[in-house]
Amino acid sequence: MSHTPALGKRPRWWTELPLIAVVYVLYSAGRLLARGEVSDAVDHGLSILHIEKVLRINLEHPLNRFFTHHALFGIPADFAYASLHYLVTPAILIWVFKCRPANYSFLRAWLMIATLIGLVGFTLLPTSPPRLLEASQGFIDTMAQYGSYGWWGADASAPRGLGGLTNQYAAMPSLHVGWALWCGVVLWRHGRGRWARIAGVAYPLGIAIVVMGTANHYLLDAVAGAAVMGVGLLLARPALRLTERIRSRFARTARPVAPTASHTAPPGETRPAGAVVSGGCETSAGERFPRQATRGDAADSRGDARADSAATAAR
Repeated sequence: MSHTPALGKRPRWWTELPLIAVVYVLYSAGRLLARGEVSDAVDHGLSILHIEKVLRINLEHPLNRFFTHHALFGIPADFAYASLHYLVTPAILIWVFKCRPANYSFLRAWLMIATLIGLVGFTLLPTSPPRLLEASQGFIDTMAQYGSYGWWGADASAPRGLGGLTNQYAAMPSLHVGWALWCGVVLWRHGRGRWARIAGVAYPLGIAIVVMGTANHYLLDAVAGAAVMGVGLLLARPALRLTERIRSRFARTARPVAPTASHTAPPGETRPAGAVVSGGCETSAGERFPRQATRGDAADSRGDARADSAATAAR
């Protein structure tokens, strides 16, 4: 019989922090190591752009022109791209942990599984973002254009001098959009009030516009990010059941064996639980130790005592 995990039980924070840290380190390290060949990444990016042009859904071009021509929108968009996914996502995860403990395990599992799936995508399909294509493709890197206003350098959204520590060819899928979609669903389903629902819709849509307008992702990257979150949603509950089954099995294996019954120690003497008191000696059926009374002898002696007491009372 399978056991459904107790989703309403909130894990302890000191076990959650290391788990989240390990997943994030794996994500960051894998994203960094999965560089692939630059030529392959550029070819993949051009292929995606070609598909979008054929379908006439290449929204990146008009959005990128708008952000490069209007600093009032372009600079906030760069700040949003460089920081919000590191701030909003953990903040909502912590809020769920504190205020929605019954849903925490499921939502955390959903986010982590989708993140690891995104890492597989980075590894198998390194993709150049629009901003790293040749200038003839018509894109401008807004983060380089407005770099003097922020902490990031011309290489990436990382702080100046640390651009080499990021994989700039991890555009497919867009986990900026994927994480924002997760935040939006959490706000819509578990937030209170109209503003929570408005934020639940506006935030993922805004991030999708930001990643395309800053020339960091294609529209199909955003679609792939949403698809990754959908797969993570489908796998979250089975993953929790599997985790609970493994935990239960280990608990049964590690459970101590109950001590066997032993003879009662004489007054003033203690013996460890489960100790063998016979010294390896055994007696056959019907055999008695010296001076050992049988049950019949004990019953006779109790009957004689009661008779003596009755006679004494009669006198």
